[in-house]
Parts: sequence; structure tokens; C-alpha cells
Amino acid sequence: MQVHDRFPGNELALVLHDTGVRTGFCAGVGLAIGFIAWVFVANRVPALERVALERNVIAAAVLGLFFLVPVVRFMWQPGRLLVSSLIAWIILTFTYWGLSMHFGGLAERYSAVQIFTLGAIV
Repeated sequence: MQVHDRFPGNELALVLHDTGVRTGFCAGVGLAIGFIAWVFVANRVPALERVALERNVIAAAVLGLFFLVPVVRFMWQPGRLLVSSLIAWIILTFTYWGLSMHFGGLAERYSAVQIFTLGAIV
């Protein structure tokens, strides 16, 4: 009979080695960086105001590509897909919440809870 010892912190190491968690973290960081760049370019670069529609379409496409990373990787593994997508969207939600403190127009349009709900439903 084999005995497995349980050491404190061993469970955290197992969670961090899960591919769903790592993929969600990487996709979430990509989403956060893309969203931060989008908001700062939209608010701090007035020269791109005349091409605002094209700028927003390109930024939304970049965010869509980062959001598709967990979907494509775990297409046939629904449990890992859910974990990965929720972790990525939680990182994006906290980024949105942090940016909405600095840029007041973000909080007027959508709250951070609404952003999380939209991502969780998708």
C-alpha cells in the first residue's frame, strides 16, 4: 500500500502546474496588456482620434485573439476551458476595475461586475 504525505502548500504547487491555470493566467495577462494599451492609446494619443473606429476594431480583434487562446487549446476539455477562461477574465476584470479608478468614463459605461458577468456568460 502506497502512502502519500500531505505537506502544507503541496496543493498550491499542484494547482500552479495545471495547464488550465497556466493558460488562463497567460491569456489574462495578454488581455490585460491589450486592454491597458487600448485605453491609453484611446485617451492619450489625440492624433489617432480621426481613425477611432479602425483603432477600436484592431484593439477588439487583439483582445478577441487573446480570449480565443483558452478556447482553442481546451476545445474538447470543458472543465479546463471553464477554469482557464474564468481566470483570464478575472485578470481582465481586475484590470478594468483598476483602470476605471483612473479613467472615470469606464465606470460610467460598465461596472467591473458587469464586465465579469459578460465574460463569464461568453
